[in-house]
Amino acid sequence: MKTYIDLHIHSTASDGTFSPTEIINDALKLAGDKNPVVIALTDHDTVAGTEEFQKAAAKHKERLTAISGVEISTDYHGVEIHVLGYNIDTKNKALLERLAVCRESRDGRNAKIIEKLQEQGFKISMDEIVLDFGKSVNLSDVQAVKLYYGGTEALQDRGKKRFAPVDYISSHRPGGTLAAIPSYSIKCAEVQKPSAKVVLKSHYKLFPGVNFFWISLQMKPEASLFTKISSELQSVKIDGKEAVCKERSPKDIIHRMAVGVRHAGDDGSASFRIPGLVTSNKGTLLGVYDVRYNSSVDLQEYVDVGLSRSTDGGKTWEKMRLPLSFGEYDGLPAAQNGVGDPSILVDTQTNTIWVVAAWTHGMGNQRAWWSSHPGMDMYKTAQLVMAKSTDDGKTWSKPINITDQVKDPSWYFLLQGPGRGITMSDGTLVFPTQFIDSTRIPNAGIMYSKDRGKTWKMHNLARTNTTEAQVVEIEPGVLMLNMRDNRGGSRAVAITKDLGKTWTEHPSSRKALQEPVCMASLIHVGVKDNVLNKDILLFSNPNTTKGRNHITIKASLDGGVTWLPEHQLMLDEGEGWGYSCLTMIDRETIGILYESSAAHMTFQAVKLKDLIR
Repeated sequence: MKTYIDLHIHSTASDGTFSPTEIINDALKLAGDKNPVVIALTDHDTVAGTEEFQKAAAKHKERLTAISGVEISTDYHGVEIHVLGYNIDTKNKALLERLAVCRESRDGRNAKIIEKLQEQGFKISMDEIVLDFGKSVNLSDVQAVKLYYGGTEALQDRGKKRFAPVDYISSHRPGGTLAAIPSYSIKCAEVQKPSAKVVLKSHYKLFPGVNFFWISLQMKPEASLFTKISSELQSVKIDGKEAVCKERSPKDIIHRMAVGVRHAGDDGSASFRIPGLVTSNKGTLLGVYDVRYNSSVDLQEYVDVGLSRSTDGGKTWEKMRLPLSFGEYDGLPAAQNGVGDPSILVDTQTNTIWVVAAWTHGMGNQRAWWSSHPGMDMYKTAQLVMAKSTDDGKTWSKPINITDQVKDPSWYFLLQGPGRGITMSDGTLVFPTQFIDSTRIPNAGIMYSKDRGKTWKMHNLARTNTTEAQVVEIEPGVLMLNMRDNRGGSRAVAITKDLGKTWTEHPSSRKALQEPVCMASLIHVGVKDNVLNKDILLFSNPNTTKGRNHITIKASLDGGVTWLPEHQLMLDEGEGWGYSCLTMIDRETIGILYESSAAHMTFQAVKLKDLIR
């Protein structure tokens, strides 16, 4: 009996040909049926393959000894040497950090080698990319996998780890958000009706420096809203040889199907902003938003409140309606009669739908935030207007002006907290609000109606220097207000038990929920209203303190005190405007309408069990 030993093996985790599992299987096969085997996985500057390596080895413990190792590249007095390590702690933080530095250095050397060869006249091409979707992905929903070349980086950007020169698809390009932009990208390869392992062959010439490629999926129109896509970049070949490639997207990310409800250019509008979303008593999804015809700028501009209806859980959406639109009014053009930043509410006792928005009149197309002044009439200050629907959002009433009911004459500007309002357990209708007081400081609060929307009242601010807020009833008669805080960094949260007469700060305020100073969404899902039979708060916003990216849904099971990482789901890592609004489609499904990196109004449906596992 012979013992077969190999203590220096590379896998596809670095520059090897075989995966860690294939290495195990081939080693046992080569050694015969009974001979013992001792092998070590020693990939260049990485231990990424060791988990798969040990998992595969565990099935053959009777005759296989599998050693976790690594090969570290370094130099000594100018001489390059490679150090082999065995039986290492693959979870050691210091080791992992050092290996990352080594990989960065090696990647840089590879780029320089390619660049030097190109300078000498050698034509180097990217031959193929192998993408592995695995067995868990339903590829019947995928029409095609495409490879796009995005060009090279500027000389001054070398080493800055930029994602790419520009995105190959832009949410801000009217009429062109559903396809790659030809001037920013070149399609290199395409595979129709892909299998689990996709080989994208291109033979595309590389340029000196860093070269950017995009892998894009074209989904079938009938694809399920619950389709989930995950993949692994298995290998890249340059001039026929395996190459080290840097992935910019997060590893192990799961991409979820989404529907572009409103794209730049739809219905002749340059942009759509400020989503609100509710589910009617009949199960109809009603999404509201700004229709910003000329540009993406805020009021005052040519802006209407638009609405989209879906009766099939968000898969398809009806033609846009306009619940609030003033056009040319009182002798002024449409751009000086803009109305926007809507909030929508379902009266759950009557199924009457309410929309409230700010109407600006005669401000010379200046920003309403600064051009609205103290007073009450429409020539001095923005007006708070409402519209209602009694037929499940199909038709809408004429505008109802409630400014006199709720605005203090000393305030500069009163408007709603965009997103959605609620019906309390006792039937009280509540909208979040915000106002700029006499000292020019913004403050968030609520307004309410106890007579089915005939009259409205408001009391005191919840917290100063706050704006866009969302309100929920966390227990009968107790309201939580979650507010955008102009100080930045985190959300402000307050509680009232008397409809805003008095407020107390919640323990989570300015601690638990980070934000980049942006609108967010908050809904309460009671025990009887969800399949998990838990009392749940759901929250969505850009999960960062800088930029408006990484749109994330979070769940709290303790009344908003904590929002645990295991109860979070990131939907869109790309940059967008970042506003969002949540609703429950049914007892097991969350719906979200948000400003994404791909479409101005994007809708996604997420199973509650995918968030709270």
